[in-house]
Amino acid sequence: VQLQASGGGLVQAGGSLRLSCAASGGTFSRLGMGWFRQAPGRERDFVAAISWGGRSTRYADSVKGRFTISRDNAKNTVYLQMNSLKPEDTSVYYCAATKLVFTTSREDYNYWGQGSQVTVSS
Repeated sequence: VQLQASGGGLVQAGGSLRLSCAASGGTFSRLGMGWFRQAPGRERDFVAAISWGGRSTRYADSVKGRFTISRDNAKNTVYLQMNSLKPEDTSVYYCAATKLVFTTSREDYNYWGQGSQVTVSS
């Protein structure tokens, strides 16, 4: 499975961005999907996850109410809509895929995208 993320960039605090992650080489509808982020000098942290069919989602407390994860199985794509962005959201964002239905654990993800830089200015 190959994952290609896009949509990062520079935005002012309070603004919005939408990340996309296109998957290829696997059966997308049988992959749990997640987003993680990693700031310089820090570990890669969980942001959001979505189950195979999209019925179940979960978010890190730090993004709850501001970020929304969704998926379009017909387009083999998962999205992360980010609203009310804060400077502390600045990170490289990674999409990831798991053979499990749904998980928030970084260790359970089998495939990773290349990362997309999101920078939020104050």
